[in-house]
Amino acid sequence: MADVLNLGVVEYREAWDLQRRIADEVAAGKRPDTVLFLEHPPTITLGRRSETSELHVPDGADVAIVEVDRGGKSTYHAPGQLVCYPILDLTRHGQDVKRYCRDLEEALIRTMAAFDVSATRIEGLTGVWLESPPRKIASIGIHLTKWISTHGYALNVDLDPAPFTQWITACGLDGYAFTSMARELGRPLTVDEVRPAAAQAFADVFGVTLVEQARAAA
Repeated sequence: MADVLNLGVVEYREAWDLQRRIADEVAAGKRPDTVLFLEHPPTITLGRRSETSELHVPDGADVAIVEVDRGGKSTYHAPGQLVCYPILDLTRHGQDVKRYCRDLEEALIRTMAAFDVSATRIEGLTGVWLESPPRKIASIGIHLTKWISTHGYALNVDLDPAPFTQWITACGLDGYAFTSMARELGRPLTVDEVRPAAAQAFADVFGVTLVEQARAAA
């Protein structure tokens, strides 16, 4: 069993602080595994392997830039992107980092399959993709402290993917396209429409029952 909180749009640093507080409580056995679903205002995050050459944000762009402790390189967040932060004690979920990342990928693939979007993995590339040609639709970046996970995935539901290539060299990938579910389906799609499928896919892949909690429970 795991708690799930649907938080709406949350500033990146506020969500990061919340993750760390919940992670401490999960580690101490004071709360169960907890999954956060939310969106962020326009934000570029720089993972531990990011390089300054990845940033080429135009002057005057209304976007926050935050250095974070997750793995990976740079990525972009904005409303219209479903962000999932699973805060799990991985000693209960296989205690295997590669398996955990593959499970996150599988949850994403199943989420999109519910909308007839055929996503996949591409050998040698991180995240979840559509073919052909290759175009990235979801990013994954995690952090572990004593097997407690923070950060997670970001799924492009319906947002302008231009900043992934115009403002940054997203994920360190030069020359690759980025897309969204709405773009692939040719119709508008909301995060609220996708979130139930994402929660079900997560529950199925990780073998947990998700119990929705009010935001105050955070």
